[in-house]
Amino acid sequence: MAQFMDKDFLLTTETAKKLYHEVAEQMPIIDYHCHINPKDIYEDVKFDTISQVWLGGDHYKWRVMRAAGIPEEKVTGNASGEEKFKAFAETMPQIIGNPIYHWSHLELQRGFDIHTPLTPDTANEIFTEANEKLKGYSARQLMRKFNVKAICTTDEPADDLHYHELIAADPTMEIKVLPAFRPDKAVNIEKDAFAPYIGKLAEVVGRELNTAEDVAAALVERIDYFHAHGCLCADHGIDYCMFAEPDSAVANAAFKKAMSGETPTKAEGDAYKTLVTIACAKRYAELDWVMQIHFGCLRDNNKPMFRTLGPDTGYDAINSQSGVENVAPLLNAFLENDGLPKMILYSLNPVDNAAIATIIACFQGGGVAGRLQQGAAWWFNDSRPGMRDQLTALAGNGVLGRFVGMLTDSRSFLSYTRHEYFRRVLCELVGEWVESGQYPNDEKYLKKLISDLCYNNTNKFFNFNI
Repeated sequence: MAQFMDKDFLLTTETAKKLYHEVAEQMPIIDYHCHINPKDIYEDVKFDTISQVWLGGDHYKWRVMRAAGIPEEKVTGNASGEEKFKAFAETMPQIIGNPIYHWSHLELQRGFDIHTPLTPDTANEIFTEANEKLKGYSARQLMRKFNVKAICTTDEPADDLHYHELIAADPTMEIKVLPAFRPDKAVNIEKDAFAPYIGKLAEVVGRELNTAEDVAAALVERIDYFHAHGCLCADHGIDYCMFAEPDSAVANAAFKKAMSGETPTKAEGDAYKTLVTIACAKRYAELDWVMQIHFGCLRDNNKPMFRTLGPDTGYDAINSQSGVENVAPLLNAFLENDGLPKMILYSLNPVDNAAIATIIACFQGGGVAGRLQQGAAWWFNDSRPGMRDQLTALAGNGVLGRFVGMLTDSRSFLSYTRHEYFRRVLCELVGEWVESGQYPNDEKYLKKLISDLCYNNTNKFFNFNI
């Protein structure tokens, strides 16, 4: 019987062990999509308790705590950090098969050198030990501990990027911390926050925005501002992948309705979103940015809790109507507008894996290796089976060796262990293919494959130049 989460965790073959320990484990981390607050990095914050860095803002953990019967007071309420930690410890033995069980123990092992399984019986001991060790780490020190070389945060177009400027000017900060352009609030016309945000964007660019074309021009202006601050990528978060003919009259009718408090029809809204997105994509292509699109999420399902806690608090789900069939016409619209950038496409619905892998194959070329990418298993798919499914679909329908690998999509400075989890799953899968005779046991090419998938491809694809 294998030991619980020992050094060979998930590594079931000798090939997998060799590839992980000799290659994957040694590679640095580039976290090209996360939700870390750049202010925390600039101020190099320290944390009072493990609950603050571990449970604060982590809606993954909140979901399982609620499902285990933990009262909201001990999830997002005013309970003490110790009470929240113990409530999570009470949940842990129940979540066998959930990746949070593995992530949490990897965070304890790598962050605090604690290898004892977290249970209600060990909670006091682990809480005390972790808090004591946490005194020796700040935000930047945690990033260094995990060998992080660069990250991209998530920043909305009207952001002045003040903290990014301060970090860039800090000679003591050797890790690249770059903004990523996230225009959701100006694109997702069906959301309640749309009209107020357009007002905010108008203030930043210093002119009225009266049409869809005005919004597109304002976003392009902000893209250039972000580019001047070192930005290399954009990320569009949409509930479903839309496509409609980008007819100006229809798009402007949608815009007029939304700004006056009316609700545009879906067809009108899709025309607006398509028009604006095409304009953004063209500028990304001109600047050689990477455009990411996340879609397939059914958001804010529990309306009373949404009104109480707001978005990103654990009440989202997989959208069975992800709009994956619209990916191809949207990409074609980019191409016909001479504006198809390098792209990464993620669907929250795992049923879309093969569809995405085959659609992007239709748009490769132009001498750019892996120009279009199927994104890593995302959110609810960040499990061992989810990662294996995504890797297998991509390998079966494309060129796995050009894949840009993993990201955290996290708000925590301890979540870099998700890269380790991915790397172990990757080495496990490749090891199986080798030892079953599906790929030669060629050390040179195997080691290059793993190092590329863990780090090198990301570095080159995004132009981090590390």
